Amino acid sequence: MNSIIYPLKQVLDIKRRRVEDAEKILKEKKELLTKEEEKLKNVEAVRDKLLAHQQDKLQQLRVESSHLTTSPKVQQMKIYLKVVAEKLQIEEKKVKDQKEQVKMAQKKVEEAKQELDRKRLEVDKLKTHQEDWTKERAKELEIIEAREQDELGSTMFLGRMQATKASKQ
Repeated sequence: MNSIIYPLKQVLDIKRRRVEDAEKILKEKKELLTKEEEKLKNVEAVRDKLLAHQQDKLQQLRVESSHLTTSPKVQQMKIYLKVVAEKLQIEEKKVKDQKEQVKMAQKKVEEAKQELDRKRLEVDKLKTHQEDWTKERAKELEIIEAREQDELGSTMFLGRMQATKASKQ
């Protein structure tokens, strides 16, 4: 039987390459997300450390206030606490900004997954078409071969008939 060559083979190959590219993009997006999550952990750790420091200083201020220490020392501690509070606000903003970066990275991962799924679906549809086309083409070739066999048989039969007529004459 003749070899059957799928006419959309090049299209299928291109679609498969696109799936591979989409898989690479998804992998890159996941790696980016992991990096952003790691940055978030680091920023949160800095913020938490500063928050703990602020709590320690507040506790120290309460202890000093209860011991009736001098007013300048209490004032100095309050000023320092304001500085710490400002730094804490800056760190909170960094955490908030980094959370936004993580959300954006997660969104990009989801988009890449959807794109990969869409491209895989295209390949699956084309594979199904190829299978159906191949079956159909095989049936057509069987019919053609059967006709050729019938014609060959008829030709041989007619040739023998003519040979027998010729030999009788």
